[in-house]
Amino acid sequence: MSIEREILAYLDKARKNRTLKYKGIRVGFSGLPDFKNYKYQTLANGSSILQKKGYIKKNKLGQFFITYKGKEFLEEGRDILKNFETNLTKNSPKNLLVIYDIPQDNKKGRDWFRRNLKKFHFVMIQKSVWVGPAPLPQEFVVYVKEIKLGDNFKTFKLAKGYGEK
Repeated sequence: MSIEREILAYLDKARKNRTLKYKGIRVGFSGLPDFKNYKYQTLANGSSILQKKGYIKKNKLGQFFITYKGKEFLEEGRDILKNFETNLTKNSPKNLLVIYDIPQDNKKGRDWFRRNLKKFHFVMIQKSVWVGPAPLPQEFVVYVKEIKLGDNFKTFKLAKGYGEK
């Protein structure tokens, strides 16, 4: 496929989706964040917080650049929690109920847990009650205990799949 065709395909996809996103942030044609869709004050507040923490600085031309401290912060946040895959499909019977209560002060762990449940094709019934295909990957269960979330969730095998008659 020529680069011209790829660009046209990309633009066609963008037209259909209205907005392109990468990790939840709107991006433009180049894949860089599209900040024009954010309010000026939101960007100003975010920049101010990053400056106060020493993660970014402004040069003489008024351009922001990331500092060594900012790079360290980014690096320490990457891949701290493992990601898991499953061989079960979206159409697998949803016969496992997962109930969890991960404390508010462990937002990162709670969000990670929720993301993995979604990857395992679980659906939310209530905020912390999910149902999906059994079993959870063994490595996942072991890892959850390693990172001290094991006491915060329970699983129950359902007699028949969720939504089945």
